[in-house]
Amino acid sequence: MRSMLTILVFCILAGCKGDAKEGSAAQRTATATSTGFNGSAAYNYAGAQVAFGPRVPGTPAAKQGGDWIIRQMRARADTVIVQSFTYTTADGKKLPLRNILARFRPELPERVLYVTHWDSRPISESATTEAEKKMPVPGANDGASGVGMFVALGDALKRTRPNVGVDLLFTDGEDYGQFGPPEVDVLIGSKYFAKHLPSADYKPLYGVLWDMIGDKDLRIPYEMFSFQRAPEVVSRVWQTAADLGYANIFVEESGGEVVDDHVPLLDAGLRVIDVIDLTYPPHHTPYDTMDKISAKSLATVGDVATALVTRK
Repeated sequence: MRSMLTILVFCILAGCKGDAKEGSAAQRTATATSTGFNGSAAYNYAGAQVAFGPRVPGTPAAKQGGDWIIRQMRARADTVIVQSFTYTTADGKKLPLRNILARFRPELPERVLYVTHWDSRPISESATTEAEKKMPVPGANDGASGVGMFVALGDALKRTRPNVGVDLLFTDGEDYGQFGPPEVDVLIGSKYFAKHLPSADYKPLYGVLWDMIGDKDLRIPYEMFSFQRAPEVVSRVWQTAADLGYANIFVEESGGEVVDDHVPLLDAGLRVIDVIDLTYPPHHTPYDTMDKISAKSLATVGDVATALVTRK
């Protein structure tokens, strides 16, 4: 996912910690969260994506994976918009890409934007051997985990209508090129969406990018572009997590600055933060597989995502 990660391990604003409900998170199972979000279903949906193979733009697996997302969201959301476009890479290659926007309660003016990317990386540059470095990334955590969470969230929002309009944006081409600096052929879908919003006056209350959220050893610190540029959204998400008993997962520490899909959206004036666990050894390797993620982690993050838009 991103280079430009400056690890700054320090505690921030120690006095602003929320009170966690002791023991409440530990008592929940992967299929019985406080909001009814189903972590086991999210895991299975992620597995369905991985089963197509690496969803590298322009490949049959990407076509199949994108078609699957569209079918799943049309069965759950009120409206599904597909942004199909062709992107020309720095070396002149034409990539067919699709952003998928699933909308719940599209009639409501007050909206929350959730974002995840659904593509996977064409190379494994963090692998240890030259042969492995040329292999595409399976993308169980880096791609499929967010998709699985969003489809399961769609299940939850179909059962329990959100109290605000909710837009689930699946971006394409996030992980295709090089993160640099300079960044080349990355964050493609989010940059396209930032220039092609659903309407000229589109201005969600806030937004959250959910990326690499399935790690078995889940630990989510602050992403510092988010903390610096949309601190009130960080506070909202971390306080909700603490209220649900997840203060040991959503930790009040710096995870450094991460170049991710939220950056083009922040640059476009949308208050979008990044929820990401980048401390993940299989990152950008052929070993980013389903055995490295868990239903429990997806349940934790899905519980927070659901609570943010369904609780008064």
